[in-house]
Amino acid sequence: MPFSSFKRIKVKQLAEGVELRAVSGEKMTMALFSLSEGSAIPEHSHPHEQIGTLLSGSMELIIGDEKKVITKGDLWVIPPNVMHRGKCLEGPAEALEVFSPLRKDYA
Repeated sequence: MPFSSFKRIKVKQLAEGVELRAVSGEKMTMALFSLSEGSAIPEHSHPHEQIGTLLSGSMELIIGDEKKVITKGDLWVIPPNVMHRGKCLEGPAEALEVFSPLRKDYA
């Protein structure tokens, strides 16, 4: 599958108001998150390195003990096994993230 579209990828509901579309290669996963205003991604950690950017809306993102309100174009890096969470402040919001190694739970 060298070419596709997020529109063709099945939506997964991660939490109330949080939708995910993901595609994986051999060593990484790219995910598009759609969040409705007020929705939240609960605190969690995972063994994957995670890099993302906000495409629209605004969010409060907490990585470890650092908290920041992020807006369109802001970037973040989350090292493996670091606790993090987010809340959509202004939505709908869209975030594009890349995970390595690939996220089998997003397949």
